[in-house]
Amino acid sequence: MDASRRTTQSAPKSQTLARLRSNIGSLSTTTLRQLDASLPWYRHLRADERSALGLIAQKGISSFVSWYEHPSSPAWVLSDVFGAAPTELTRSISLQKALQLIRTVVQVVEDQVPDLAPEADQPDLREAVLRYSREVAFAAADVYARAAETRGSWDTRLEALVVDAILRGESSDALRSRIAAVGWTAQSAITVIVGSSPSDPSPSFVSELRRATARFATDTLVGIQGDRLILVLGGMKGHESAYQRISELFGPGPVVHGPIADSLAEASGSAQAAFAGLVAARGWPMAPRPVAADDLLPERVMSGDDAAGRALVAGIYRPLLAASNGLVETLSSYLSLGHSLEATARELFVHANTVRYRLRRVTEVTGWDPLLPREAFVLQTALVMGRLATVEEAQHERQNGRSK
Repeated sequence: MDASRRTTQSAPKSQTLARLRSNIGSLSTTTLRQLDASLPWYRHLRADERSALGLIAQKGISSFVSWYEHPSSPAWVLSDVFGAAPTELTRSISLQKALQLIRTVVQVVEDQVPDLAPEADQPDLREAVLRYSREVAFAAADVYARAAETRGSWDTRLEALVVDAILRGESSDALRSRIAAVGWTAQSAITVIVGSSPSDPSPSFVSELRRATARFATDTLVGIQGDRLILVLGGMKGHESAYQRISELFGPGPVVHGPIADSLAEASGSAQAAFAGLVAARGWPMAPRPVAADDLLPERVMSGDDAAGRALVAGIYRPLLAASNGLVETLSSYLSLGHSLEATARELFVHANTVRYRLRRVTEVTGWDPLLPREAFVLQTALVMGRLATVEEAQHERQNGRSK
């Protein structure tokens, strides 16, 4: 069949087309009445929302008449029917409801076919209605798909801004507003986990991350900065087992989690500790995966992390000084004499059992056991940092005394 013959057969009858044009108003009125009668959710919309959807329905009918006259060019359906309405449409109703609306419009037109066309033209008109409804349905699906992609892109950018603000320690009304916008609800048990991202993540990688972390945390923020993966988790449950399972989602290399923060405003401290630990982790080749940032305090000190030095002084050295009973002297001697109880006892002129008792007290006071090699290393670093801090404080006091 040649093109001219095909065009002749597909052209609508002039009488049917004339009736369609003259009945656009009545079809629109009937459609609006039918929408109100058959769709309960339509009746409960606000007046402006009903007006916007009614306008789409009317445009759909008038566009059908134009399409019926020129059925070979359906590409304009999307812009002609929906125009500037996609935002209003997707905000007002779901895709399912949009398809119900389209179905109602099509049903109204199809019911009017006997009044719009002679009997000989009715099969062609019904077929045209069905084909047009298909084009409009695809156009509606495209509207919703584009809207979803736009929202997804915006949500991703907003989430990245929130993660970056937490890392930089921002605490402002703008940050709280952004946090609320991404749906964050957790108010406690917040931590930051950092490590490498998979070398070739799948397109659904972030979605898989969210599903996996949902078992252990109330809220999750995901940040991917180059080859680093950052997770901000709120409302953590079962910390130890959670860390182990979540670490399996990261790429190769160390995975470090910061200390638990009591609020999102304090989460920047957890983030900074985690990043400092990630930098220092290569100084402890036998470190577990995942590893707590606080378990890397000696390596963090050596890599230039001042916060780690202050943590050692505040968490170990000063409590030992406050406990008195010779704990600092006993620990120092024990560590410098090759971890020998007898040599320490002779050095201090006490019984070996006294040394054992004092070392147990060190464990009780600090939470670190000097009988374990790794923990003894942490304690020894704390002693060094404490002595240095004492010297600095003495110098500072002398300088203040001179200035007075």
